[in-house]
Amino acid sequence: MLDDLYEEMVNIRRYLHQYPELSFQEVETAKFIADYHRKLGLEVREGVGGRGVVAKLKGNKHGKTVALRADFDALPIQEERDVPYKSKNDGVMHACGHDGHTATLLSLAKAFVQIKEDLAGTIVFIHQHAEELTPGGAIAMIEDGCLEGVDVIFGTHLWATEPYGEILYREGPLMAAADSFNITILGEGGHGAQPHLTKDSIVIASQLVQAIQQIVSRRINPLDSAVVSIGSFVSENAFNVIADQASLQGTVRTFNEEVRGNIEKELEKIIEGTCLSHQCDYQFSYNRGYPSVVNHKEETEHIKSIAKMVPEVTKVCETEPSMGGEDFAYYLEHVKGCFFFTGAQDPNWDVTYPHHHPKFSIDERAMLIASKTLGAATLCFLKDENQKA
Repeated sequence: MLDDLYEEMVNIRRYLHQYPELSFQEVETAKFIADYHRKLGLEVREGVGGRGVVAKLKGNKHGKTVALRADFDALPIQEERDVPYKSKNDGVMHACGHDGHTATLLSLAKAFVQIKEDLAGTIVFIHQHAEELTPGGAIAMIEDGCLEGVDVIFGTHLWATEPYGEILYREGPLMAAADSFNITILGEGGHGAQPHLTKDSIVIASQLVQAIQQIVSRRINPLDSAVVSIGSFVSENAFNVIADQASLQGTVRTFNEEVRGNIEKELEKIIEGTCLSHQCDYQFSYNRGYPSVVNHKEETEHIKSIAKMVPEVTKVCETEPSMGGEDFAYYLEHVKGCFFFTGAQDPNWDVTYPHHHPKFSIDERAMLIASKTLGAATLCFLKDENQKA
């Protein structure tokens, strides 16, 4: 059934790829999704949590409720691939596969409609906006009721750096909590020839960069995973002027909530101590992003067993945790479920470009694997739960 929908799946993905929209600015994409579900005869809610769309398919038989989620926002990247379906929106690109996620879920909805008569339960299709930009769309959609009555949730990410045919799963922490921080050193500027009359913010900030690297190596248990990275160091002045201000921006990635809290505290201590020794002031803000994606045991085992039955799947393997962030984490804090990766490495390129790269691409056949895995996981869950009842 899904094989027959593959061509349409590809066409949907390529259409969405041409018209990407940034996080919290998704207007036409949301309309397209809602219209597609309405034509299938489903119950549709628009504007869920802002830009989200939720469609519901009720089977003709009573049963549990399964939610399936796909995100649909794009990134502020200028596409560099020369393909017929290249982005038509300047400076905006689907560089993470969200167009493929959406096409997968829409086609899956169409397949489920065809077996509605035999369906025991309800399927909720959660099309989420703004995954790429905190605070993200998931938390707002949950607050707006997208998980009401849901017993379990499944989701996948087309993973362009892993071979086509592979399904990668992990029980427990799969993706990291993703936080950010901002530091501004408030020194005293002056002439480059008279440094003794200044409080050089660049020198102070440079010391901070080095000191911050010791948090993970000297303050965190080596058995706990953590990353603290400085991504931006800005202080603009003429060549002969000592800067009065320097700004740092960075990210913190963790899996453990206690470690997450400790790093935030250690950052503040190091900043305070460094600035105290230089007799200068500072501004510091720590912004908590998405929590860690933590998969539930039974649901992960369910995906693992289902994936092995999908004909196109050549390998089902446990993966290492990823330091990338995902707001699917919020759904898993409210209901049981599993988020997994579907290998989508594009065989047509000599070089595999990572997610968020201007030449990012996927093997579109991976969408069929994703849809079959999610579809079978849904039907088997509803069947098993119905038999238990």
